[in-house]
Amino acid sequence: MAAAAEPRARAWLGGGSPRSGSPARSPELGGRGRARAGAGPGPGAGGSLPPSGHSFRKATLTKPTFCHLCSDFIWGLAGFLCDVCNFMSHEKCLKHVKTPCASVAPSLVRVPVAHCFGPRGLYKRKFCAVCRKGLEAPALRCEVCELHVHPECVPFACSDCRQCHHDGHRDHDAQHHHWREGNLPSGARCEVCRKTCGSSDVLAGVRCEWCGVQAHSVCSAALAPECTFGRLHTLVLPPACVRLLSRNFSKMHCFRISESAVPEPGDEDDGVDGSTPAGLGREAPESSKLTLKIFDGNDALQRNHFRIISIPRLARSEEVLEAALRAYYVLEDPRDFELQPVPAPVPAGDSGARGRPRGSGAAEEEGGRGPEAWIVRAMPHAQELLRIYPAWLKVGVAYVSIRVTPQSTARTVVLEVLPLLGRQAEGPEGFQLVEVLMGSRQVQRTVLQDAEPLLARLRDIRQTSLRQMSQTRFYVAENRVVAPHVSLFVGGLPPGLSAQEYASLLDEAVATKAGLVSVSRVYSSQGAVVLDVACFAEAERLYMLVRDTAVHGRPLMALVLPDVLHSKLPPDCCPLLVFVNPKSGGLKGRDLLCSFRKLLNPHQVFELTNGGPLPGFHVFSQVPRFRVLVCGGDGTVGWVLAALEEVRPRLACPEPSVAILPLGTGNDLGRVLRWGAGYSGEDPLSVLVSVDEADAVLMDRWTILLDAHEAGGGETSVADVEPPKIVQMSNYCGIGIDAELSLDFHQAREEEPGKFTSRFHNKGVYVRVGLQKISHARGLHKEIRLQVEQQEVELPSIEGLIFINIPSWGSGADLWGSDSDSRFEKPRMDDGLLEVVGVTGVMHMGQVQGGLRSGIRIAQGSYFRVTLLKATPVQVDGEPWVQAPGHMIISAAGPKVHMLRKTKQKPRKAGAPKDARTDGVPAPEGDPK
Repeated sequence: MAAAAEPRARAWLGGGSPRSGSPARSPELGGRGRARAGAGPGPGAGGSLPPSGHSFRKATLTKPTFCHLCSDFIWGLAGFLCDVCNFMSHEKCLKHVKTPCASVAPSLVRVPVAHCFGPRGLYKRKFCAVCRKGLEAPALRCEVCELHVHPECVPFACSDCRQCHHDGHRDHDAQHHHWREGNLPSGARCEVCRKTCGSSDVLAGVRCEWCGVQAHSVCSAALAPECTFGRLHTLVLPPACVRLLSRNFSKMHCFRISESAVPEPGDEDDGVDGSTPAGLGREAPESSKLTLKIFDGNDALQRNHFRIISIPRLARSEEVLEAALRAYYVLEDPRDFELQPVPAPVPAGDSGARGRPRGSGAAEEEGGRGPEAWIVRAMPHAQELLRIYPAWLKVGVAYVSIRVTPQSTARTVVLEVLPLLGRQAEGPEGFQLVEVLMGSRQVQRTVLQDAEPLLARLRDIRQTSLRQMSQTRFYVAENRVVAPHVSLFVGGLPPGLSAQEYASLLDEAVATKAGLVSVSRVYSSQGAVVLDVACFAEAERLYMLVRDTAVHGRPLMALVLPDVLHSKLPPDCCPLLVFVNPKSGGLKGRDLLCSFRKLLNPHQVFELTNGGPLPGFHVFSQVPRFRVLVCGGDGTVGWVLAALEEVRPRLACPEPSVAILPLGTGNDLGRVLRWGAGYSGEDPLSVLVSVDEADAVLMDRWTILLDAHEAGGGETSVADVEPPKIVQMSNYCGIGIDAELSLDFHQAREEEPGKFTSRFHNKGVYVRVGLQKISHARGLHKEIRLQVEQQEVELPSIEGLIFINIPSWGSGADLWGSDSDSRFEKPRMDDGLLEVVGVTGVMHMGQVQGGLRSGIRIAQGSYFRVTLLKATPVQVDGEPWVQAPGHMIISAAGPKVHMLRKTKQKPRKAGAPKDARTDGVPAPEGDPK
């Protein structure tokens, strides 16, 4: 058995290191300091690896499986398997394989960007991007891109998330495709050959995560590298137009992903879960197999994180070492490594295995092999081969390879590299050597001191973690000073203060440092400010401290905001500002939030429960043209429109058009604008396309002044009444029985919010509270007085009075009715008039919603004064409360609001092809909407 395994072992050994290796054996040492051209570091740099870096062996398949290249069945002895990443291929497909092995994939990353992993979830018919196996157990998904991984595979995932902003480390020359392999729809079509490239049975095909174009991995090479953002190019905020210096902040903070979406505490470490075997050994070990626990360095030993491998009991030491390296996706010469047993110290007075660490083994293995826990160590060499990358220097090469000796320091390496990059005329004092650790969760940059010995540092990294060494790069970069600038949004402050008062308040609460922190923008009415921080460390300190601080009993909140470089926006770009209320529509709001982050730039998607709409409008305040999409119920839409009204004078685009994705219960405004009765799981891409094609219409907005006072009170009366306040109205305002039912529903939802997760259940609660009030009679017409255009209006016998601005009320009912009436004009939502309608009770309301009756038409006008003689329930756009006795004055709120109405869907002809964008193909120019 051992002899038969020898050829396979040697075939796997043939490559050498994708980053560095022994100078005595690496074929890269033929020319000292030879430059390599290309778009990125090639996995075949050593000259003996296949272009994809896989280590294939012929596999005997006991059950049918699929080729990862063509997605067809593989039977019997016709398949080849990569021992490292489980890539399967037909023999005929081997020469076409371009998908990189997981062991060399980090070397192909152009710009390292960390991922934002959300909580564990079940993702059916999805595959891990590292080990290529199905995600049968709860797995992790990046909130920004389409990366799916097993929890134990997270440390080995590439830091290849989408680059969504300019961070000062690398300039944007052009927007390139950002390819993500696999997890495509089964019916996906290749952009090049027009054949099926997706599969639900295997990780196959690639998709650009910006423009959505899909192709076979082989065919993708025939496409132009530049990305045009596809069908959504007018809606996407280009990454080159966004600046965010995020040196001390994680991507979760940069993209404002709420704490509820971050992984569990147990997932925070980048360590490897030792409870699951590695590689092909995930199945339960057989009796002829030996199970070993493998550590890859001191860090894994301290954290007690290991990988489990399963090997034959008769395996030779070389085979054990190869299996250990494969478990950590290390594709280097095994002769440069050795296995050392992990000591298992027994505490004094304990003669058993009790007290040993979990990863150190509990007993001696049978056969005399020694303890079951082993650690892989790199053998020291007198010199190393190291790749140096030119950072953002535009020199036309991907990297240069140099020898590192005991005498090599960071300064000598820079001196040696500059001539190879054609920068020999410039002095070395203008450059520095930067070490970059490309972790899947965080990318860390460290500037090395000039006297730092490189060989010793490489040895220290390998002693710490072999995996960390495979994820470490060295860049030579210009020694330029980046002026720190971080924008922090701070909310939850007392409203109505000046900039100086807010600065003093924050200085007292969190001790802001003078000269480093300044107030750049004040939103006094909403109790929020934007701070400009000129120090990365101070920005991080303030961010963490503000989130744990309360002022006047109210907790503060902090967000890191990017800067939009509006002067760089393309002429045809009208980016979409998206607001999502994750509490609306059950779990659909949370799913939409994740979908829109992936379809668009996550910097243009804002979660309303994390700071409200104000941060989004501040980020877009200098954008000359933009549109807004609000995902939520009617109350959410009113919230966003009210915020828009307040910040309108500070916007470069004072009248952005607003679209709606209805997630609430009634969704009356969404019905009127043709967005539907409620979101029912439509493709988010089709929603964005509909927004792009929507027509702009005008809608009136109304101001309601609430001036409470003691009824019948005189100058001597003393009453503790509410101060006057103003609310905005878009849809309707109800007084009486209509508001009373809304108030009962609201109180029931506040008591048990977990039960109100579906539109059907919410309507059921409405019916229940309505039945409880069916015999209720209070004689509302006796408790209020109505004036229309300064004229007193006599009210009929009613239980509810409703002011309507749109032809939809109570989940789509036509309260005004369609009958013509010479006394009134035909209602429109942009005519500057409100319609006043009365209802006689719950039974009448039910008949209206059933289409059997309409309301009692009372008046139509633009100025109303309502006098409440008693405390009365009131609701505005679905938000109810009990209003104290006093006056309500309803009048127009100034400029009309620009809304987006969905275009009518034209009937598709029989046999018409599917929308081209669904398959990743832009719609032909000149097609009618």
